[in-house]
Amino acid sequence: MILSELQLAPGKLPGIGPARRADLQRLGVGSVAELLLLAPRDYEDRSTPRSISGSVSMSKSAAPGSSVPGTRANTRCTIVAHDYIRTSRGMVLKVLLRDTEGTVAALLCFGRNFLANKLPIGSEILLSAVFRFQYGEFQSSEFEFVPAPAPDPTMEPGAQAEPTSFFRIEPIYPLSGGLSQAVLRAAVRSAIEQYAHNLGDELPEELRVRRGLATRAAAIGMLHSPTSLAEAHEARQRFAYDELLLFQLAIGREVTARPDRPPLAPADRTMGRAARLVAALPFEPTTDQETVLQEIRDDAAGTTAMLRLVQGEVGSGKTLVAFLASLDYIDAGRQVAFLAPTELLARQHAQTAAQLLLPLDVRVELLTGSLPAGEKKRVQQALAAGEVDLIIGTHALLSEQVAFDRLGLVVIDEQHRFGVLQRAALTQKSKAPDLLLMTATPIPRTLALTLYGELDISSIYNKPVGRLPVKTHLASSKRADEVYSRVRAVVDEGSQAYFVYPLIEAGDNGSALRDAVSMQDYLSKGAFAGIKVGLIHSRMAEADKIEVMRSFAAGETPVLVATSVVEVGVDVPAACCIVVEHAERFGLSALHQLRGRVGRGTRPSYAFLIYDEPLTDDAKARLRTLYEEQDGFAVAERDLQIRGPGDLSGVRQSGFLGFRFARFPEHEELLKTARRDAREILAQDERLTQTVHQPLSRALELFLNQLGGAP
Repeated sequence: MILSELQLAPGKLPGIGPARRADLQRLGVGSVAELLLLAPRDYEDRSTPRSISGSVSMSKSAAPGSSVPGTRANTRCTIVAHDYIRTSRGMVLKVLLRDTEGTVAALLCFGRNFLANKLPIGSEILLSAVFRFQYGEFQSSEFEFVPAPAPDPTMEPGAQAEPTSFFRIEPIYPLSGGLSQAVLRAAVRSAIEQYAHNLGDELPEELRVRRGLATRAAAIGMLHSPTSLAEAHEARQRFAYDELLLFQLAIGREVTARPDRPPLAPADRTMGRAARLVAALPFEPTTDQETVLQEIRDDAAGTTAMLRLVQGEVGSGKTLVAFLASLDYIDAGRQVAFLAPTELLARQHAQTAAQLLLPLDVRVELLTGSLPAGEKKRVQQALAAGEVDLIIGTHALLSEQVAFDRLGLVVIDEQHRFGVLQRAALTQKSKAPDLLLMTATPIPRTLALTLYGELDISSIYNKPVGRLPVKTHLASSKRADEVYSRVRAVVDEGSQAYFVYPLIEAGDNGSALRDAVSMQDYLSKGAFAGIKVGLIHSRMAEADKIEVMRSFAAGETPVLVATSVVEVGVDVPAACCIVVEHAERFGLSALHQLRGRVGRGTRPSYAFLIYDEPLTDDAKARLRTLYEEQDGFAVAERDLQIRGPGDLSGVRQSGFLGFRFARFPEHEELLKTARRDAREILAQDERLTQTVHQPLSRALELFLNQLGGAP
């Protein structure tokens, strides 16, 4: 049996009942395979003996008398006394103990006064704890212990060896709900005992040995119970390679599947629809837009189906390039399908297409899931009959009921929100249509070339002339009212503003964060009294969302309170301010996308990022990057350094690829190796039917099902 086929059966693991299984599901763990591949977020190193005073003195360079988190005392101690101290949380047990060097310290047992019975005076324990020197003594509230075994009388006192079952390296897992480290560790150990010995390996043995990788079973043991941090690193390397190899096989099969097809007739540079559209524009396309359009035309003139990614940050004019390219196909008698991830974005593209393309006698239709059944059927019939030139839609375009007469080009906007199989579902509706992917989440070029291989990449760096940079301000939540006052002043001058929140309603995800529903009421009664304040979020009916956006775009609603549903595609030139509250909760890419909702007109524009303290180091780095950088490509490079590829990978629908183990730029060389190996495997056995590749084929099938599942 291979790892990816193991399922999580109820009652098979200690401590994992229905409630804990639900908690595991929230961590993305629904099978034994996923449990065994639950990557520890860190390790607690108890393997190095260290006295209490030694653990604190090692960290004095960081802060006088305080220990660095993770620098632990690992020692045998004797309990010498109990005391109680009065705090705002009531009486708290304080346990005094002495280590083998004679240092006396205190354990503060917040919420654990029952430990008085487990730590009787005179008993000995094995202790692992983080101490700080406070109030004239060594104190710890972060500790674990077990009763100490009796000393071995046959050994010299200085030669006593403590049991490795406690003084070892322990994994620290992400938690959810009622899960604890102890429960997860026990469940993982039980899963290893029951299943690891029976595991086969997806990798061909020759390839595994050639790359110097541990077996799957050995790597699982080293991941969860390493004897050294180097072992944990070796295990992560193995699993990172597995992820990257499957990823490269998935991309490689998509790329090698590019069929031959008749070339598109060269575009008429003077009388064609694209030339007429350019002549009618009130501005000149940028040099980058013209370059990218020519690259697309060169692909169209070839004999192999196009597979090109156009990347450019928000407001760079990717949609115009896509429409100009589409006109070449329409002139040649081909149909174009334009796929967007949300109905809001699809409708906005349809409105733009109507303004730009209807005067050129282009037959444009919109197809979304919310259309009435009769209207949906009419559009489908017209499309199949060749009476539609450009169809713009959402996932409704992927339906089996959608057929084309002569599909020539598929354009996918915000392509990282669609899976590999979803892209294939649309391109397979015709013989060898060209595929044009677009993303406003730029990918650093070296990584993009490695990730996508033969997929051609075009970049639009320049924004249209006249666009002003958005001035970004950072503000603590304590100064939120000052931000509201500044935005009110801008709105009173005739501009519009967005307010964005991470939650729809109070209590979502058990959080006490400010939410969109409550803040609409608060803002409309407070700082924006007398002004219409709209609300939009993903739970609203499509018709309601459409009306809210129509009112905002028309200027009837000066202030719009929203969730990240406005992250992509919303284009309201009069909107000059955006306020993102709890900004530390958003990813860097999302923050940059949200900032791109303003600065689309000619007025000065502002982004206010309101954060709660204290901030993590990563959150500080994200906010500092947004404050310092306007360029989306620079933001993407920094995002890669902070977070790894995440949603930059571009092959999974909403939620993105989310590598568990692969990190960039740390694993960039490993990715290149996996790419070479995937090419070699596919060159020898494109369909992975050889016996040696069948376990890999089954793992890839499961991987592709994950990537291409329903959005």
